[in-house]
Amino acid sequence: MSDKELMQKNIEEFARLQDYMIDTEKESAAYRKMKRRYIELKVILTSSGVNLTELDIIKE
Repeated sequence: MSDKELMQKNIEEFARLQDYMIDTEKESAAYRKMKRRYIELKVILTSSGVNLTELDIIKE
């Protein structure tokens, strides 16, 4: 998998994960697990130079 494909995969996962988080109760165990992955993806994308201003709708 090329760097470009990997970046696209991470961006798509980040967007999809946020959709799931919006539809999940914040106090649930599922939300806490999703938030952990959300933070991981946010770090990966930020360190890769992706500007999350438009992509990050959760903003946590």
